[in-house]
Amino acid sequence: MEFETIRYEVDDRVATITLNRPDRLNAVSPEMARELRVAYAAAEADEAVWTLLVTATGRAFCTGADVGEIPTDGRVIYDEPYLSTYPQWEAPQEGTPPFRTMTKPTIVAVNGLCCGAGLDWVTTGDIAIASDRAEFFDPHVSIGLVSGREMVRLARVLPTGIAMRIALTGRHERMSAQRAYDLGMISEVVEHDRLPERAREIADLVNRNAPLAVRGTRLAIRKGLDLPLNEAEIMAEAFRERVVRTDDAKEGPAAFMEKRTPKWTGR
Repeated sequence: MEFETIRYEVDDRVATITLNRPDRLNAVSPEMARELRVAYAAAEADEAVWTLLVTATGRAFCTGADVGEIPTDGRVIYDEPYLSTYPQWEAPQEGTPPFRTMTKPTIVAVNGLCCGAGLDWVTTGDIAIASDRAEFFDPHVSIGLVSGREMVRLARVLPTGIAMRIALTGRHERMSAQRAYDLGMISEVVEHDRLPERAREIADLVNRNAPLAVRGTRLAIRKGLDLPLNEAEIMAEAFRERVVRTDDAKEGPAAFMEKRTPKWTGR
């Protein structure tokens, strides 16, 4: 597939989506949002893809919405008539993967500056790592806007006081990659030049496991976060019961007993 604002590549069961507007610090334009939706859907529908990897070119990962391309009527993403589709009644997602409905895991590799809507990948991705050059902040209040879903999501990832500090100091204070790691916002800090290699290593580690089991586990965790514990446990067990009927669920124990590497089929 050919895109103008992103790159999309599939190799050995990993779909890599690279934000590619370095001259605009990878700010999300309406065109980028549209292309990202196409790429996410393609990866989710492709049986050859087991895992998504999102990263970026240049010195920034993503600096949020491209203010210079926001239409005066506020429709940042959608081309359809105003409020004519259900997604327009939801919180605007801009570049966010459809993490509530997709099944395949997403790994996020933050290569540099990450703020505003760029934080959405960190808070909704399944595994997030960062270059030691990465920095995080949220600029909304500094340009006269309420920090909406970005900070609501971040407050589910960080302690409330830390998220509040990021939200209220705006662009005047930045969080380092090491600080983000110490607080659990990302799971690893990597030397800058090793970031692409390390992100791919993690994707390959995930892909060594049974893909349907990975997806069921991911869904159990993601959907369970919005439920009381007992209901989340029951839902997770329902996912386990579905996957136990698959060929891969038989292949795993057989390979273990035969002391060989399992051959996963995603069936």
